[in-house]
Amino acid sequence: MLKHTYATNDSTTVLSLSGLTGGPGATPLFTNLDFFLPAGVTAVVGDEGQGKTSLLRLLAAHLQPTEGQMTLHSPHCQWPVQTTDYQHQVFWCDLSLPGQDNDTVQACWDAWRMRYPRFDDALLQQLMPALSLTEHTHKQLFMLSTGSRRKVAIAGALASGAAVTLLDQPFVSLDAVSIQEVLNFLQDMSAHPTRAWVVADYTAPAGVDLASLIAL
Repeated sequence: MLKHTYATNDSTTVLSLSGLTGGPGATPLFTNLDFFLPAGVTAVVGDEGQGKTSLLRLLAAHLQPTEGQMTLHSPHCQWPVQTTDYQHQVFWCDLSLPGQDNDTVQACWDAWRMRYPRFDDALLQQLMPALSLTEHTHKQLFMLSTGSRRKVAIAGALASGAAVTLLDQPFVSLDAVSIQEVLNFLQDMSAHPTRAWVVADYTAPAGVDLASLIAL
């Protein structure tokens, strides 16, 4: 059973769920979810196969719920909603970027820049050297290591400017320096007043002040 705990009752609500039911199979993995995502950083923790990725895909509208509604606050969106409108405000992708072998690093970022109206180019310019990506921008993804390929997606996610940014196991295959850079970023964002970051992993991100914790 999903258990959601909050660090404080005073946080701004960014996304709220009411009676949300759904999952990847014919039998709903989640039923009647009622909770909200506060501004700041939320950790989703659980063992293998507990539904971390499926929950993020539901929150991203990558999986359509069978029942219930989600409300994205400022701007306000409710189910049923035009999926494309909602997805301009919520960032989620498979960080391994499957099916994009022939895309260049820059092309990936350019696509996200077009999709997310608050994409932060200045932040991306800072993330490129911090994540050792500067020399790879012209390369196609198949030319990159697994870790570098995932860092391309992470940089795009962090720079997206989305109201809700969903990160599924962002530290997999990353070097120690890059892991610390991402942790530092999340800690910097932990006090953000209007945006939410959700990090799904086996354990909560170390050294990051959490607004809430979802245990599966």
